[in-house]
Amino acid sequence: MSPGPLRLVIVDDHAMVRSGVRTELSSDPAIEVVAEAADVEQAVAAVHATRPDVVLLDVHLPGGTVRPGGSEVLQRCADLLAAQPADGGPSVRFLALSVSDAAEDVIAVIRAGARGYVTKTISGPDLASAVHRVAEGDAVFSPRLAGFVLDAFGTGAGEVAAVEDELDRLSQREREVMRLIARGYAYKEVAKELFISVKTVETHVSAVLRKLQLSSRYELTRWAADRRLL
Repeated sequence: MSPGPLRLVIVDDHAMVRSGVRTELSSDPAIEVVAEAADVEQAVAAVHATRPDVVLLDVHLPGGTVRPGGSEVLQRCADLLAAQPADGGPSVRFLALSVSDAAEDVIAVIRAGARGYVTKTISGPDLASAVHRVAEGDAVFSPRLAGFVLDAFGTGAGEVAAVEDELDRLSQREREVMRLIARGYAYKEVAKELFISVKTVETHVSAVLRKLQLSSRYELTRWAADRRLL
């Protein structure tokens, strides 16, 4: 870790979230926010320019071309830092901060190189503590998320890989619709939640059922529950 305050980059596509995080962390004089970014390209550029100690990274970001946004930032920054080493400068570590507590999101960013994953229900003091711990090399997870990681990198790795293969058939929007439908949301509720039309929801549900070879939303709920995706 670099001398002086811990240097942090906040990456989230919502300005209100970035502002809220900055405010929550402002009471800790040992943390200095050196940059913010709202999409994949901005995040990669910010990490390259500032070489922070920690990047607080949202999982779903606009601007990704190959991977879900957060995972693409991790991969591109890893490639960038490997190609242009900091010559003894500080290591850059990533802590995911997301509204999502879905197993596939947790596992994807950890596989891509994040040191931890916390949800946006975390308190300000706990978030500051998590940032410090990640900077020191610890792995930090919100309590219920640790089990996902243990399963993915322990005896359950084969099962998790199979789930990832199934989910790879779905687009990011189809995954979002799938999770809400599996949780019991009505089509109108899904449409309101995702700011899309009911007709678009129906189209996505049909695609999800076809790709997963399921016949009804009830089978979809059971499928998602069996794989701990709810």
